[in-house]
Amino acid sequence: MEKRAKYAKLHPEMSNLDLTKILSKKYRELPEKKKKKYVEDFVKDKESFGLSMSKFREEHPELVECMTKKGSNVPEKARTPQQLWYTHEKKAFLKTNADATTKDIKDSLGKQWTRLTDKKRLKWIGKSLELQKQYEETMREYIQQHPELNMNQGDYSKSTLTKAERHLKDKSDGRPDKPPPNGYSMFCAELMSSMKDVPSTERMVMCSQRWKLLKQNEKDAYQKRCEQRKKEYEIEMNRFLGSLSVEEQQRVLAEQKMIGFKKGNALGNAAPQAGAEKPKRPISAMFIFAEEKRPKLQQERSDLSESELTRLLARMWNELSEKKKEKYKRLEAVLKAETMKKEKEERGHLPDPPKTAQDIWQQSVIGDYLARFKSDRPKAQKAMETTWNSMEKKEKMLWIKKAAEDQKRYERELCEMRSPVTTAIASGKKMKFDGEPKKPPSNGYQKFSQEMLSNGELNHLPMKERMAEIGGRWQRLVQKEKDQYKKIAEEKQRQYKVLLEQWLASISSQERHIYKEYNSQVRWLLHRITFI
Repeated sequence: MEKRAKYAKLHPEMSNLDLTKILSKKYRELPEKKKKKYVEDFVKDKESFGLSMSKFREEHPELVECMTKKGSNVPEKARTPQQLWYTHEKKAFLKTNADATTKDIKDSLGKQWTRLTDKKRLKWIGKSLELQKQYEETMREYIQQHPELNMNQGDYSKSTLTKAERHLKDKSDGRPDKPPPNGYSMFCAELMSSMKDVPSTERMVMCSQRWKLLKQNEKDAYQKRCEQRKKEYEIEMNRFLGSLSVEEQQRVLAEQKMIGFKKGNALGNAAPQAGAEKPKRPISAMFIFAEEKRPKLQQERSDLSESELTRLLARMWNELSEKKKEKYKRLEAVLKAETMKKEKEERGHLPDPPKTAQDIWQQSVIGDYLARFKSDRPKAQKAMETTWNSMEKKEKMLWIKKAAEDQKRYERELCEMRSPVTTAIASGKKMKFDGEPKKPPSNGYQKFSQEMLSNGELNHLPMKERMAEIGGRWQRLVQKEKDQYKKIAEEKQRQYKVLLEQWLASISSQERHIYKEYNSQVRWLLHRITFI
């Protein structure tokens, strides 16, 4: 406490935890003579606290008695399935591993618990639920005896099961699995079961591309199967609910509310029609690669099924070098730009303009105000404006942050409307082209600068001073030396032009178009900056 202010000032970037660690270390390093002062201060404080506590007990005996009762008689909470299993297994483990530390026991039993079969796990789930039921009954009696605690059922009725354990228990009791919301989701679920080798980030993209390749009658068939599965699910769920107690029924129905299920009725929300698809996503780099290699692979490996072929192509993509992937990524960027352009044309308007902080706040409270003013919108609007104007800045801060996020959303959507070239320039990032020759210095001074920077002679100086030193040294060179650097730069430029023409001839017309568009826009931008 004595030194904290000093160290906080010396290390303003440190958290309280880090400061405590430093102070703890410093205290341990103190000689016993200096430590004695702090030990004596602590003993005095402890004695003073003891006297104050004795006085408090004398003056408030009823509070002390209540605290004692509460601490000693409160029923013990029900333990989780894992805790019950751990206590049971710990005894057996210590018989064979008498010297094991607490960490050894936790590590070993922790691994065993994860490998436990569902059947064995259900045994401990059942025991935990029985104990939870007993605990709740005991707590109800205890609260009646101690009304001063001011506790309600929500304070002690928390489940001892995890979400996964609850799902396992319900499934063993006959709870049916939720059906997919639509035909597309059913198609994805079936396809993904055979895509374990495909990276998770690519799975949904590949499912989307495969769905697009289906004929309309095939899509309709998936939708029909999905509707049938929903009807079966409704019957099975009502049968399951009938086997539960009233309390359990309420719990399950509260969970089912999230997907629109109503007891004894059809599903609340109709699934989207198969034909009503979202805007199509652009084809991914991996998909372009897979479609390019698929025909040849089908001929060479006719023994493979479609799903096995997809897994093989996914492995081939993962093993491809970043240099070779670049070609497909550029094509993906072009296709993405075209797709975005078409989507914007179809929508026929720019992204929704960003909302102000006041607009977002009003949108969140409009329902309350309309209810208060009996659906009189002008009065509600006026009252909201008055409230907003009277709010302090710290109250508005949440809505100001949300408005800033909406502004970013608007700018991002605007950016997505542009071509990849415009996007790259707007973001300030240089576009990279596979195999493009490196640009040489354009004049003698640049060649001299490059040489000075690469030899490491001026590395001890900050960049600004480094460049000033290079400029000074260039000025001190005689004209003959400057001409020599100029000649080297001109030769390098001639070599570069030859290499650039060869490289442009080797790439596709699409890649060549992107490269030329990018360079022309960069040149125009540099010209504008120079002019300004």
